[in-house]
Amino acid sequence: MSNFLLHKFGKKQQFILSIFLILFVAAISFVLSNFIGYKVVAFLLLVTVSLIAMFFDIVPVLLAAFLSAIVWNYFFIPPRFTFAIQSTENVILFLMYFVIAMVNGALTFKIREAEKKANKKTEKENTLKLYNTLLNSLSHELRTPISTIIGATDTLQEEKDKLSENNRTELISEISKASLRLNRQVGNLLNMSRLESGFLQPKTDWCDVNELIYDVVNQLKDILQNKPVEIKIKENIPLVKLDYGLLEQVLLNLIHNAAIYIPKYAVITVRATISKENKLVLIVEDTGEGFPENEINHVFEKFYRLKNTNTGGTGLGLSIVKGFVEAMKGTITLKNGEEFGSIFTIEIPTEIANLNDIKHE
Repeated sequence: MSNFLLHKFGKKQQFILSIFLILFVAAISFVLSNFIGYKVVAFLLLVTVSLIAMFFDIVPVLLAAFLSAIVWNYFFIPPRFTFAIQSTENVILFLMYFVIAMVNGALTFKIREAEKKANKKTEKENTLKLYNTLLNSLSHELRTPISTIIGATDTLQEEKDKLSENNRTELISEISKASLRLNRQVGNLLNMSRLESGFLQPKTDWCDVNELIYDVVNQLKDILQNKPVEIKIKENIPLVKLDYGLLEQVLLNLIHNAAIYIPKYAVITVRATISKENKLVLIVEDTGEGFPENEINHVFEKFYRLKNTNTGGTGLGLSIVKGFVEAMKGTITLKNGEEFGSIFTIEIPTEIANLNDIKHE
């Protein structure tokens, strides 16, 4: 169907139809705006951008996403008929809408492009799974933090005279947490896109393992509340030459994954050492319940989520970890502890720094 429409409509016609569809949906929404409210209009426009992305080229899709944001701002966000946004909450909503509309359109287009390249039946099935799962992620995993932000900002706006200072602080905290969750989900989708493209090239430089681990734990301090983290790094561990950004994402995903699955007050331990073969060895273990033995071999697969769990997620975190580790020529393994918990072990070949190495670079 999408190929048929691409052959039927040229670039110029795609631009015209994209603009027409956005304006058409906006016009209907404008007539009904007194009944549905401007926040519902945002969801209608996002759906329209998604539909356009399913059939047209990337440039008309991005134009539609940009136009939808401008139209929503001018005709629906109060005060109407001006590009000025007076409310801080509405500024946040507009910026988030703009980012999500662009990402949504681009990802949907990329998924369609991937489907076109599938030649064999199995490849087509995998692409359809990618398509359906990413759309499901966009409609559920992204909608949850967005709904939280909208609810909190509505309360701040409508009940501002009745809220205590503690209530305001709690609502702002909820907005912050939801924003971080949204950022993490979008980041995972973009990271998977980088891996799927096949153009991921590590950029190596000297890294301080101590700094890296403590920085990651600090970034996750909110989600690690009531979940102690023990850091055990080999004394005088040397600098290693690796991609700091990729390694950071690996640890972020592993520690975040442990934090959401283990029970309260279970302990997460991060270990780091250098093996005799000049490999950086990172271990992330916990005292939780571990993984079902029959599922351990599947946890690094894309979109795989443990059965009988209510933690949600896209099922991308561990597959991204594996992809980034392998991009650095390393390996990652998972096993359950002898008594309880799980143990992730990463081994990455690297250069070990000495003072002469660093002085000559």
